[in-house]
Order: sequence, then C-alpha cells, then structure tokens
Amino acid sequence: MFKKSYLFLDTIINKIDTKGRVSIPSDYRFILENSQVELILYRSFLHPCIEGCTADLLEQMAGAINQALDTFSIEQDDITSLIFADSKIFSTDSTGRISLTPKLLSHAQLTDTAVFVGKGKTFQIWQPHLFETYLEKLRQKAFRNPPNLTCKMELLK
Repeated sequence: MFKKSYLFLDTIINKIDTKGRVSIPSDYRFILENSQVELILYRSFLHPCIEGCTADLLEQMAGAINQALDTFSIEQDDITSLIFADSKIFSTDSTGRISLTPKLLSHAQLTDTAVFVGKGKTFQIWQPHLFETYLEKLRQKAFRNPPNLTCKMELLK
C-alpha cells in the first residue's frame, strides 16, 4: 500500500473568469481537504506571483520567525509584515474555485490564465508567460552551475 503524498506537485494551467475566480487543482484540493487545513495566499516578495500554503505551514513559519529573530527587531517586523499582514484565508466554492482579490491579481499580473506551480510544502500562482521566462532563466542558471542539495540521513528516516 502506498502512502498518499501531501506535497504540492506539478505545474497546472487553469482559466480565470471575469470575476477573478480560478479553480484550485484537484490534487491541491485533496491535500487541503484531507489535511483539514485552510488555504493561505499572499503576494510573493521575491517574484511577481502569489504564494500559497496551508495554515499549518504558516503557523510553523511564525514559530520559526519567533525563534530566529528578536521580537522587536526591524528584520522581524519586516518579514512578518511581508508575510502575515498580507496573508488571507481562502475557501473554495462548491466547484473548487477561489476568488482572487484585486491586489493578488494585480501583483501577479493575472488576467485570464494562471499557472499553479507546486513547490513541495508550498505552491505559487503565476501569469504563464512570466513563469515560463523565469523557469527558462532558472534552468540556464542551473545548467551552468548545478545546485548542490545535501540531505542529512537522519532527516530521511
């Protein structure tokens, strides 16, 4: 018997309707429903896209930030403002769609199509052309200088 994966995987393109509604990919909905967690979206501060994660992961981020940074430091204030002050909980309708806010649509330059990009414990929502351009540059960079991923064996147990 195989264990079901709870990772956001794949790259999926979905249409956005005139009201800003987009269907969450079915595999992503499965993760949210079976984990019984809420969907959180916020504007990426690294790319022109939307960051998506579960409420559980956002709580883990809050704990990690509180442990790593001084509570009243500028760095802590900046990172919490960029993530938590901009985050919003989204619920799907009966057909699995969410209504993206104008702020999110504008930030990611989304109009009629969105690409959902799985990133393991998180995902991103991009304008398809912007993502293709970003991915091509990323692949060229990786080809010239391959990333080195070191896994600690105790983490794999």
